[in-house]
Amino acid sequence: MRTRRILAAAIGATILLVGAACSSNDGSSDASSSDDSSSSSEAPGKDSPAVGFIMVGPKDDFGYNQAVYEGAMAVEEAYPDIEVLTAENVPETDEAARVMEGMIDKGAKILFATSYGHLDAALSVAEEHPDVVVVHQGGFVEGEIPPNFGTYFGTVYEPVYLAGILAGAATETNKLGYVYAFPIPQTIANINAFQLGAASVNPDAETYVVNTSNWCDPAAQAQAASSLLGQDVDVLTQHQDCTATITKAAEDAGAYVVGYHADASELAPEGWLGGSEWDWDELYIDIVEVSEAGDFTGSEYNANYRVGYKDGANPFIQSEFGPSVTDETKAEVAAALERISTTGSPFEGPIMANDGTTVLFEDGEIGEYDTAEGKNSMFVEGVVGEIPES
Repeated sequence: MRTRRILAAAIGATILLVGAACSSNDGSSDASSSDDSSSSSEAPGKDSPAVGFIMVGPKDDFGYNQAVYEGAMAVEEAYPDIEVLTAENVPETDEAARVMEGMIDKGAKILFATSYGHLDAALSVAEEHPDVVVVHQGGFVEGEIPPNFGTYFGTVYEPVYLAGILAGAATETNKLGYVYAFPIPQTIANINAFQLGAASVNPDAETYVVNTSNWCDPAAQAQAASSLLGQDVDVLTQHQDCTATITKAAEDAGAYVVGYHADASELAPEGWLGGSEWDWDELYIDIVEVSEAGDFTGSEYNANYRVGYKDGANPFIQSEFGPSVTDETKAEVAAALERISTTGSPFEGPIMANDGTTVLFEDGEIGEYDTAEGKNSMFVEGVVGEIPES
C-alpha cells in the first residue's frame, strides 16, 4: 500500500487524469490544499473508530455501487477493529449530508461520498466537521481544497478503449450499441474511446448510441437495448450504474456484451466478451491508512487525486475475457495496453468528430490525462447519434 502511494505521489505533480464515474470534469487541476499546522491530536480522521460509505444505488447492482460496497468490505477486512458503515440508495440531495451526519454521530471520522451528485453535500459536511476526513469519488474541486477534503478517481476511458477492441473484433454486423445515462464529458470520452478501439481492429465498425437520462432506470435500459438490438446491433455495452438489465438483454438476444463498472459475466456466460470494472480495495484501504495515521492533510489525497495506466495504479481495470475471445484478439488488446500505458493514448490525432468537419485532436496530438476529456466535446467519426441538448 505504501509503495503504491509513493509511486503515485512521485508522478502526481506531472500527470493528472480527469474523469468521474457518474461525473465529469474537463479542466486540469489548479486546486491546492490548505495545509494547516494543527497538532496530531486534531488531525482530521486520526484514530477514527468508524469509516462511512454512502452509495447512490443498491450494493448489488452488478455495477458502480456494487464495486463501492466491495471496496468497503475490503476496508472492513483490512481493519477489523474499525466499524465500517454503509448506506445504500442515498439520493444526490441534502439527504446525503443528513446520512453522513448520522455516520459521524456513530463515530465515523472518515467518510467516502461516492456519487457525483454527493459532492456539494460532502463539501458541506467537511466544512462543518474539520476533524472529519471527507473524500469524494469522481468529483473535482476548483481552487483551494479544505484540509480535510479530497477527490479521487481513475481514468476510465483507457480500459473502455481496450473493451472496444473486443467489440470490434467480435461483431458480425459491424453495429455496436452503447447505452449511456448523461452526455457529460466523461461519458462522451468513453463512447469515443470505445469506438476508436473498435475501429482500430475493424474500420467498418460503428457505435450506435442511446441515452436514458438516468444512472439506473431498468425500464429505460430495457427499451434502449431493445431499440439497438432491433437495428441489428450484435454487441451491447453501457455507461450505467446498474448493469444487469442490459447485460441480460444481450445474453437473451444471443448478442455479445461488454461490461462496465463491475464483473457481470455470470449474467451472460455465453455472450460476455470482457469489459472494465472498479477495483477500489487498495485505494480505499490506503486512504483510510493515511487518515487514521493523522497524515491526510497535505497528502496526495487532500487534492484532486487521479491515476491511470501510465501511473501503474489505475483502479479501473480490465475484466476477465469471455470464452469466445480469440488469442489473436487478446494479443491485440495486450499490444494496445502496452502502447497506452507508455507513450500512447486512446486519443491519438488526427481524430475527427462525426460531423465530418470538426477536428477533436490534431494530427500527431496525443491525448493527455489533463486535457483528453475536455477535448471530447463531440462524438467521433463512427459514432451514430447526436449529443442531446441540455
